[in-house]
Amino acid sequence: MGCSGCRVRFNFGKALSRVSVFFTMVLIFTYFIYCLTGFCDSVPRTLYRQQNYDYDILNYHRRILDDLRQPASLLPDEQVHRNRTASADSEQVDTPGQLPKESPQSNGIPVSNTFGSKRFPQAIIIGVKKGGTRALLEFLRIHPDVRAVGAEPHFFDRGLHGVMGFIWNLMPRTLDGQITMEKTPSYFVTKEAPSRVCTMNCQTKLIVVVRDPVTRAVSDYTQTLSKNPGLPSFQSLALKNSSTGLIDTTWSAVRIGLYAKHLENWLQHFPLSHFLFVSGERLVSDPAGEMGRVQDFLGLKRVVSDKHFYFNQTKGFPCLKKPEGSSRPRCLGKSKGRPHPQIPSEVLQRLRDFYRPFNHRFYQMSGQDFGWD
Repeated sequence: MGCSGCRVRFNFGKALSRVSVFFTMVLIFTYFIYCLTGFCDSVPRTLYRQQNYDYDILNYHRRILDDLRQPASLLPDEQVHRNRTASADSEQVDTPGQLPKESPQSNGIPVSNTFGSKRFPQAIIIGVKKGGTRALLEFLRIHPDVRAVGAEPHFFDRGLHGVMGFIWNLMPRTLDGQITMEKTPSYFVTKEAPSRVCTMNCQTKLIVVVRDPVTRAVSDYTQTLSKNPGLPSFQSLALKNSSTGLIDTTWSAVRIGLYAKHLENWLQHFPLSHFLFVSGERLVSDPAGEMGRVQDFLGLKRVVSDKHFYFNQTKGFPCLKKPEGSSRPRCLGKSKGRPHPQIPSEVLQRLRDFYRPFNHRFYQMSGQDFGWD
């Protein structure tokens, strides 16, 4: 009897073990099917963790993605109501050290709605830093056929270009006839960026906002100085030696302004017809005119026009007029339009002399004379 009882318990244990394995396999199979249907968010994140990428960068982009998400419980009628009262009402403020926050619903279409589909960016604002890229993106986002990521994603300059699924996941949904955009000004000066963008899509339209390189360098320095008050003087950074007057091209504020050299790198992967060069100066003096060129280049109807802008005398650049239902107009944040420090005129002249041949070369390459000399 004792041995018989042992055999019964032993057989029962084996049966229980088999049942456990069976249910485990069922759960795994169910989870696998669930993931294949595209509803399981954890699968891409698991795959990303298998890559040898910088976890801090991935977390940075996930925070952007979290900012872009909104509750999925909205019904279509509620979405329409939310569209009409989108957060275009509020003034954007870029606080140093913080990411610009993306409105959960911009252009009247919620990012995470169930309509439309996600696409890789068909157009990218690739540069330049302190040229007016943020203004251009904000002006474009009032167009109903433009959907854009608000924060700079840095897909193609920080090694994330290989994670195409991650890039796609961050993109907003678009309807037929709409285009998907992003802007990261550092792409223009990143050597590897052109080949990486072309790997994604060699038909991508590329927009470069350029500005007088001397003024741009001072603006770049001003931004850095606001974050680091102990920064050396502009002239000590711009000149290798004050007595010889040689320009230090290793300083990024100077190097970014060598537009011709950076464009040469991009033209190895994209034809000139894929580029639009926007004047940062004209974007201030004639925003509607410059936006007309941008809309034509993107194949969009000219919706953004004079009626959308007014000139803010305090900031010194155009702002968007108060949208319907909003309590105030939209201007760029406090980090934009900072007063520049006084720079010795002889230093600025040395910079102008240094940039002149590069500017002329850029005029020839781009087919536009920007009148900086």
